[in-house]
Amino acid sequence: MMGEQQLVVRFVTPAFLGDAEQKGAWRTPPFKALLRQWWRVAAAPRCGYDHIRLREDEGRLFGHAWLKDNGKAWSLGSRLHLRLDGWRPGQLERWPPDPQVQHPEVGEGGRAVGSHLYLGYGPLVFEKGAGTKLKVAPAIAADEQATLALAYPERLRGEFSAMFQLIAWFGTVGGRSRNGWGSLELTGDGVKGLDHLRRDDPLLSRVSRPLEDCLRLDWPHALGSDSRGLLVWRTKGSEKSWGDTMKTLAEVKIAYRTSFPFDNNRDAGNPVFESRHLLAYPVTNHGVVDWSDREEKTGNPRLTKRGTLRQTDRLANQLRFKVLHGSSGYVGIIAHLPCGLPDLLGSRLQPRPSVDHQLEVWRKVHSILDARSDLQRV
Repeated sequence: MMGEQQLVVRFVTPAFLGDAEQKGAWRTPPFKALLRQWWRVAAAPRCGYDHIRLREDEGRLFGHAWLKDNGKAWSLGSRLHLRLDGWRPGQLERWPPDPQVQHPEVGEGGRAVGSHLYLGYGPLVFEKGAGTKLKVAPAIAADEQATLALAYPERLRGEFSAMFQLIAWFGTVGGRSRNGWGSLELTGDGVKGLDHLRRDDPLLSRVSRPLEDCLRLDWPHALGSDSRGLLVWRTKGSEKSWGDTMKTLAEVKIAYRTSFPFDNNRDAGNPVFESRHLLAYPVTNHGVVDWSDREEKTGNPRLTKRGTLRQTDRLANQLRFKVLHGSSGYVGIIAHLPCGLPDLLGSRLQPRPSVDHQLEVWRKVHSILDARSDLQRV
């Protein structure tokens, strides 16, 4: 038996949902990817955090095109159906003024940079004389909304309700979404908003695990926790706009990233791994040779025209930023979904970063967030 549900999706920050021409448009594939991402977190406890079992359940629900043991392909259609009330282009043609933040690693001795540009570089670019602008217009504007209709197996309604609630509190979609772009609100069928985000919520307890346990798996599967509680922070007070809230999040990101200075890495001059690389990769002007492109014939590092490494591997940021709108204004959310360094990357490093090393790095990040006067734990 199939259950049906309708939810209203409203963007709190602009979203970069590129179509075939990279122009922002309302389309269902990014939303299906969003559902899949947070379904894993909602379903992982039931599967005992067994990625094989979870993958099988995911394939049966979302569809798959797998290979059998004999090498032949077999596919299964999705049992989840979703539809937007319209596929239409975004309405944001020109980027609004971009508040500046100080970045100590830009230029000689630091420089002011656009906070939106810092968190959205790629979809956003800098143009001399114009400042921060969209690389390809339009984007989906804040406050745009649409109705999302879903049909899925009725027996999964409880799990889907948990997924919808996690998306409402922590979900973002589109380009640079982990930095807070594409923050969205969901309304309908009992989904709660910012004013109900509390650390003692039973759902949050069910989908959280101790930091050290999370780091023993190399895929995001739970909200982290430590002796102080959930690894979820919110900005203190509230802002009048999403733009000012994104500025605060940019300041936070700059602060914790620059707390890990590069002592030895000089990109192609000395392309060694350092703790900063655990936060996210690539890192501008600080490539790791084992995570970069090489010449096929010689095996030597392949360099750019600037003489820097071609950083080809990717390590996504584990701290998820989001902007929510509550009764008193806009609030920034930071949620840590910890996971260990993937084997594909870790196996190339000598020595390989241990779980204890990763634990030390992330505990330092958490202590920085805890010490900030503009943040508090949820």
